[in-house]
Amino acid sequence: MDGMDRIIEKKRGLTRKTAMYGVMGILILTMAGILIFGDKSSKYNVELSRLTIDEVRMDVFQDYITEQGVVQPIRTIYLDAVEGGRVEEILIEEGSTVSKGDVILRMSNNNLLLEITNNEAQVVRAINELRTARLSMDQQKLANKQQIIRLNNQVKQEKRMFEKNKLLVAQNHISQEEFDRSAEAYETSLAQLDLVKETYRNDSIYRAIQISSLESSVKSMEKSMTIIRKRLESLNFKAPVDGELATLTPEIGQVINYGTRVGTINILESYKMRVEIDEHYIARIHTGLTGECDFANKSYPAEIAKVYPEVQNGRFGVDMVFTGDVPEQIRIGQASRIRLQLGESREGLLLSKGGFYSKTGGQWVFVVDPSGDFAVKRDISIGRQNPRYYEVLSGLEPGEKVITSSYQTFADHDKLILKDNN
Repeated sequence: MDGMDRIIEKKRGLTRKTAMYGVMGILILTMAGILIFGDKSSKYNVELSRLTIDEVRMDVFQDYITEQGVVQPIRTIYLDAVEGGRVEEILIEEGSTVSKGDVILRMSNNNLLLEITNNEAQVVRAINELRTARLSMDQQKLANKQQIIRLNNQVKQEKRMFEKNKLLVAQNHISQEEFDRSAEAYETSLAQLDLVKETYRNDSIYRAIQISSLESSVKSMEKSMTIIRKRLESLNFKAPVDGELATLTPEIGQVINYGTRVGTINILESYKMRVEIDEHYIARIHTGLTGECDFANKSYPAEIAKVYPEVQNGRFGVDMVFTGDVPEQIRIGQASRIRLQLGESREGLLLSKGGFYSKTGGQWVFVVDPSGDFAVKRDISIGRQNPRYYEVLSGLEPGEKVITSSYQTFADHDKLILKDNN
């Protein structure tokens, strides 16, 4: 081997390039591990001072709600015009106490006066027709009786002549012709008497029917006249019951049509409370539920007497009546706090009410970790609720802490990092 030729030995160990590849591989594996096994939850930093945190606890759940009630009269009578007319005079003003029969206002109606006049004329004509028919009937009856009397007398005479001629013709004292004429005269008189009697009977029946019809017509007109006179009396608008004239809308000179509502009267024998309740409770509200109404720092028992099932703007109404004493100095329109008992009280897991419910609907909450450093989202189930607490059915344990304030700014995140600026 030439002295210039020598074997070059390979260097042992990692080259720089190999080391670089190794580091890059480790970084990739680390990032992959973080992506696969790391915490992928969406996080949000929030200051503790902005949150309200409540501890879940086991206690007696009182099943009640509180609402505002408004005092109303126990009954309201609506005043609707039963006759149209022009308002001439208002005798009683709104807010006044009225007694049954008091005239509240007076109206005029010239068309009604004209109708009464025409009806009175028709009644007079009908009465005159009835009187004339009765007079005619009496006269005809008398004439028929006189005719019957004459025919009876004539029949008697003809009968005597016939019987006399019957003997004479047998003795040949008169001719057969003369006897036949007397017999024919007797038979004719009998036939005339029967005809007059039949005419008298038929005429009596006809006249009786005519009189009955006229009497019915007169009675009908008189009833109609009575109704029209009552309509005339209705122009003096009277209070139908004792009470307070709550409203009166007409003005002097105003024309009121039939059926127009002119006012209301409140019956002040007692009072009721009209309460508007959230539709969330509509399935649990029924007549007979009891509650308490607060007046002047004193509670008065009441119960639901009527439920109005129609929901408007998320609420429905009920009427509550007092079951004991009625508060003194109570006034219509006065507001009162109502505590309505929905069911029996029993032990349960309680969570304080808060702004979180508007965002979650009670389906989930943020539960604070025991370390106090963070809070995570957790599904829960809520049952009944009262003005202070929700009854938790599942998802939480006694002693756990829950964020109960509003979730408006972080509801889309899964984990909250709690920062204490102190």
